Amino acid sequence: MTETAKMCTVRLAVIPAAGLGTRFLPATKSIPKEMFPIVKRPAIQVIAEEAQGSGITDFVMVTGRTKGAILDHFDRAPELEAVLERDGKVDVLSAVIEPTHLMNMTSTRQHQALGLGHAVLAARPIVGDRPFAVMLPDDLVQGEQPYLRALIDAHEATGKGVVGIMEVRPDEVSSYGIVQATERADGNYDISDMVEKPDPADAPSRLAIVGRYVLPSRVFELLEQTTPGKGGEIQLTDALCALAKEEGMIGVPLSGVRHDTGNVEGYITANVAYALNDPSVGPGLKQRLQQMLGDEDS
Repeated sequence: MTETAKMCTVRLAVIPAAGLGTRFLPATKSIPKEMFPIVKRPAIQVIAEEAQGSGITDFVMVTGRTKGAILDHFDRAPELEAVLERDGKVDVLSAVIEPTHLMNMTSTRQHQALGLGHAVLAARPIVGDRPFAVMLPDDLVQGEQPYLRALIDAHEATGKGVVGIMEVRPDEVSSYGIVQATERADGNYDISDMVEKPDPADAPSRLAIVGRYVLPSRVFELLEQTTPGKGGEIQLTDALCALAKEEGMIGVPLSGVRHDTGNVEGYITANVAYALNDPSVGPGLKQRLQQMLGDEDS
């Protein structure tokens, strides 16, 4: 490990949360998709808990005009708290206050929907020259250990940018950013190139990028140099590709189960998976699901 790598401690995460959530309309007309519940916690809190468990202390939330509820969730609610305290609902009061203790929250706005790269670039004035994580709120990773921690460990060991990766089926390749990589002795991968949503016949592998990244501040300069694509959007993958060719990148295989809550089926599946692991609702839900599936088979 080099001296440079030893100093690359990551304490800040950027959360791009400015999307309109059109796949969930009309529900997202007035409610941010990131606030949809996973059992009893909003999805954005699940992300924040993974970040905290990985050593992150500061969140930079990149939001849009209609996303104020996200920031409110991580703030105190004096009127609600007073009622819960008066009524002796100690456990509920603790759950309401808990999000405010997860981390320091800062926000900035993405004024136009010009792609994920543009959203990340909007955080540059706050991030400055520090290494930072990027966590896509549509990707929930359910596992024994916080997945982001493994990416931070890889960054601190190498000083390089890191992305989460997972193997996908051949018919799924065209839906993801795919990396060209070789396996390392430690089980991670050296990434030399990547391509966004390739034709399966042209894909360099079946290793797809998951919505977790740990990046050096150099990526901001590369984003500023990135030529906008379709719809004027700046793609993060383009900047990451340039970074990989410039200094190499590390890919960390997925540990745990990834849920894509950006679509209705994935969101419902995530709720079921997290609920089955919740001792307060899991046993009853499992019994009910078995009854429902049994009714369908009869």
